[in-house]
Amino acid sequence: MPIIQSLERALQILDLFDENTPELKITEISVRLNLHKSTLHSLLKTLQKHGYIDQDSDSGKYRLGLKLLERGQLLLQSLDIRTVARKTLLDLSKRTGQTTHLVILDGREGVYIDKVEGEKAAIRYSRVGRRVPLHSSAVGKVLAAYCNPEDLKRLMAGYEFFPQTSKTIQDQETFMEELAGVRRQGYAVDNEENEPGVRCAAVPIFDHAGRAVAAMSISTMVSAVGDEEFLGFVDFMKEQCSIISRQLGYRAATL
Repeated sequence: MPIIQSLERALQILDLFDENTPELKITEISVRLNLHKSTLHSLLKTLQKHGYIDQDSDSGKYRLGLKLLERGQLLLQSLDIRTVARKTLLDLSKRTGQTTHLVILDGREGVYIDKVEGEKAAIRYSRVGRRVPLHSSAVGKVLAAYCNPEDLKRLMAGYEFFPQTSKTIQDQETFMEELAGVRRQGYAVDNEENEPGVRCAAVPIFDHAGRAVAAMSISTMVSAVGDEEFLGFVDFMKEQCSIISRQLGYRAATL
C-alpha cells in the first residue's frame, strides 16, 4: 500500500510534540525531521489553517492546536457514552427485536459508534463507523436539533440537502421547522427519508453540561411495525436515555 509522503510528514510533525517538548521552532523541527524549511513551512501552514498546529505570535514557536484537544475529547466522550449506553442498546433490541444504534456528531454528519442487530430486523444497511446525513436521519435530526444556535448556524452554512428518497427534506427552512418539532417532542423520526420502507426514531443523550453528545435510535420496517407499537418504542427509549443522561451527569428535571 503506497504511503502519502506529505501526510506522513504532517503526522511526524505532530508526533514531535509531547509533555517534554510543548513548543518547537521551525529550525528545530527541520533538524529533527531532516526537512528543508520551505517544505516544512507549507506543511506547518496547512496544519495551522486546520487548527492542528498553532504558532506563538511573540516567539514564533509552534505548538499543538486546539483541534487535537477537540478531537481527543470527542473520542473520550464517545468511549464513555458507548460503555454507559451498551446495556440499554442490548435491552432495547431484545425487548423489541429491532436494530438499535448509538450515534455521535462528527462535522456535518452522524457516525455510528455502536449497534445491536435485532432478531426481527430486516435492515442491514448500518454498521459501526458508517456516516449518516443530518437532514434525512432521525439521529441526525436529534444531534442538529440540540446544537447551540451558533453551532447549528455553522452546520447549516452551505449544507447540501441531498435527496436520499422521495420523502427526504430538501431545504433549510423545512429542516429548521423539523428541528423545532424535535425539540418540542424530545425525539426525532425518519419516516422513509433515508431508506425506502424504513422508519427510525431517535432520542438525545445529554452530558453534565447539557450538551446532546449522542443519539440513540431504533430502526424498523414500516410494513412490520405499526404506529402504536412504534411510539411505544419511542417512550421506552426516552425513559432509558434519561437514565443514561443522568449517569453522564445531566441534572435537568425532564428531557
